[in-house]
Amino acid sequence: MIVVREMRGFRNIYHYSYTFSFLLVFVMSILICPAFSINVNILSSTESLTISNNRTIVSPGGLFELGFFKPGTSSRWYLGIWYKKIPEEAFVWVANRDSPLFNAIGTLKISDTNLVLLDHSSTPVWSTNLSTRGVVRSSVVAELLANGNFVLRYSNNSDPSGFLWQSFHFPTDTLLPQMKLGWDRKTGRNTFLRSWRSPDDPSSGAFSYKLETRSFPEFFIWNTDAPMYRSGPWDGVRFNGMVEMKELGYMVSNFTDNREEIAYTFQMTKHHIYSRLTMSPTGYLQQITFIEKNENRILSWFSPMDQCDVYKVCGPYSYCYMSTSPLCNCIQGFEPKIWRAWELKDGTSGCVRKTRLSCGSGDGFLRLEKMKLPNTTFTIVDRSIDVKECEERCRNNCNCTAFANADIRHGGSGCVIWTGELMDIRNYPAGGQNLYVRLAAADLVKKKKIGGKIIGLIIVGISIMLLLSFIMFCFWRRRKQKRARDITAHTVCQKRNQDLLKNLMVMSSIRHLSGENEREELELPLIELEAIILATKNFSECNKLGRGGFGIVYKGRLPDGHEIAVKRLSKMSLQGTDEFMNEVRLIARLQHINLVRLLGCCIDGDEKMLIYEYLENLSLDSHLFDKTGSSKLDWQKRFDIINGIARGLLYLHQDSRFRIIHRDLKASNVLLDKDMTPKISDFGMARIFGRDETEANTRKVVGTYGYMSPEYAMDGIFSMKSDVFSFGVLLLEIISSKRNKGFYNSNDLNLLGCVWRNWKEGKGLEIVDPIIIDSSSSPPHEILRCIQIGLLCVQERAEDRPIMSAVVLMLGSETTAIPQPKPPGYCVGRSLLDSDSSSSKQRDDESCTVNQITLSVIEAR
Repeated sequence: MIVVREMRGFRNIYHYSYTFSFLLVFVMSILICPAFSINVNILSSTESLTISNNRTIVSPGGLFELGFFKPGTSSRWYLGIWYKKIPEEAFVWVANRDSPLFNAIGTLKISDTNLVLLDHSSTPVWSTNLSTRGVVRSSVVAELLANGNFVLRYSNNSDPSGFLWQSFHFPTDTLLPQMKLGWDRKTGRNTFLRSWRSPDDPSSGAFSYKLETRSFPEFFIWNTDAPMYRSGPWDGVRFNGMVEMKELGYMVSNFTDNREEIAYTFQMTKHHIYSRLTMSPTGYLQQITFIEKNENRILSWFSPMDQCDVYKVCGPYSYCYMSTSPLCNCIQGFEPKIWRAWELKDGTSGCVRKTRLSCGSGDGFLRLEKMKLPNTTFTIVDRSIDVKECEERCRNNCNCTAFANADIRHGGSGCVIWTGELMDIRNYPAGGQNLYVRLAAADLVKKKKIGGKIIGLIIVGISIMLLLSFIMFCFWRRRKQKRARDITAHTVCQKRNQDLLKNLMVMSSIRHLSGENEREELELPLIELEAIILATKNFSECNKLGRGGFGIVYKGRLPDGHEIAVKRLSKMSLQGTDEFMNEVRLIARLQHINLVRLLGCCIDGDEKMLIYEYLENLSLDSHLFDKTGSSKLDWQKRFDIINGIARGLLYLHQDSRFRIIHRDLKASNVLLDKDMTPKISDFGMARIFGRDETEANTRKVVGTYGYMSPEYAMDGIFSMKSDVFSFGVLLLEIISSKRNKGFYNSNDLNLLGCVWRNWKEGKGLEIVDPIIIDSSSSPPHEILRCIQIGLLCVQERAEDRPIMSAVVLMLGSETTAIPQPKPPGYCVGRSLLDSDSSSSKQRDDESCTVNQITLSVIEAR
């Protein structure tokens, strides 16, 4: 018996010891790690969440988490949902965005059939605000679903149709997969996104993304009550005005328009990829994607993309096109309503018809391709007919001004008819759809006659060109054979150069981008050396325009009176040969009003020359940093130059066939024509990127110190953001008429430091060229806006700088919000020159250009 009692006593002691140990571990876990999650994703009517216990609810699968948080540097508390699996802060929903908790006391609980958030005095600051209907059938619970939807339901009913309330019906700034954005016809609820006020303030901001429900629905971005951007209607694949909204293999988009709802939604097809659509505090709609496997965050696309996306930037019956100057163009058969405004590059007044419509069979239709469809306020939609019947209906309706397909899939179907002014149209290099605009018979006949003449001229021109090309080829081949007989020996260097140039100038060349071989034609006129010698008066000193690391530039005049600029490669520069090849390879394929135009080239033995269009006003630096020249640059001219450079750089980065990084953008590499239109030149140091490449490393830094970004000068990392930095420096130089490098005073190391100091002190206009300030037509707010954009471009961290499409948009729209800049990069790099490098240099009193052969390692990100 004693043994038995001792055994029981031992067992009791063991039981108490075990219980005590468990309690000790439990208490220690709370003390050591006070933040922990509820084991399940459900909050029952007997539970509550408080700030003090720091508990959270985690969705099944662990993707989303709900709890209390303080955004950024804010001291206020909010109840919200965020991504748990993403390293960065990514809040997707906020309950009390406009009613924050001002101290660390707050409680979320279920009261009757409502979720209620109480402050320190137990006063409700937020509630689901449901009215009780009849007798409560069972207890109510709140649940965080796997898709991030926070729902309130009866505990015995998990069917979505039985939800009492759900956060997906009340979004803040983010649209998640499976969430619907649009109009519920049954309840009359319009679900839309509204931005945060700032990155640290989730209260309702100025920008919203909302569906306008009309006969042909489309989304708008609003800045308070003013429309900023229009998505265009759904064309069956995407929203017509969102060509950047590309089809992605891991995401499926869907737009529904039926008796129950008009809504947009998207779903992910791969579980390790997470994506969300966000309305940013600065007015951009962004599709942000996170790939869990490599923890890579991607900005898939954003809107608005450029200045042509600004709502009604061009008036009625005109369209916007980024590659023209001015941006606005009248539709054929129309002319500017106010000519004076168009001469000042203001197209907001729009265009008017040259000939009135007859409302009869004589009217016809002009097909415009790759268009963003006009505002759909006044439209008639019939999805049951094809384009031919649509044309007949438009012809028989005297109010009809245009028509188009409602759906572009399977060759096009459905009919949309416009019965009012055609507003907010743009033309795309790729994308968009056909728009058929109604014209009077007189305009159509004129077009036909002009078209016939043009076709005839083209045929004659092609015939002459073929004949001349054959003659030139025979002559060139004979000269080449003669030289081959005369040449007895070649140095290794000469042989290398000739082989490389032969590979470059042959009519068929192979390029390698993104791991794919693509054959393309490279045709560039070859001009005889004798013609160049004659044009430049044997390279006369009086014809010399300038000198660079590559050699000398001469002015020339061809026998027909056409003026040219000849870049003559230095015979002693091996680097110059590579730059020459690079420039031919790039510029021959580029066509833009803000890029210098290459007319031809000359290769004759050791002579290698590029022939450009001659630009009467030479380079920008010859005006900008000269007192006499800068006095002729009023604010409007400077602003137009800034805009032109920005559009040219945007073309290189985004709109050209390749993604091109210039790497040496500076005032001396911007040329001005007779109308002071800027043209970016000197592509000897440029690099081609594949579409999926964002940055590269180089072992040798090339470019001009003072314009180089810190990450490029220090680490050899270059990207589009490197060019953005150079553009920012150039913008501030244009405003101040002072060089960045060579600008010294007692307080500042360079121009960037001076601008930043004055900006922080609220004296931004102190740095502006007095000539601009003295001009009565200089709007101070526009100048300060440009200074702010310039400071954004020269921020030290590359990821903080905007891309060029955002820069162009900010320059072109006064309604676009501009974030506050962070400190600039002050890198001047004087000590970065390699003392043993065999670089060819161009020096003046304030700048230094380094031209070196580089070995680049392209890395996709």
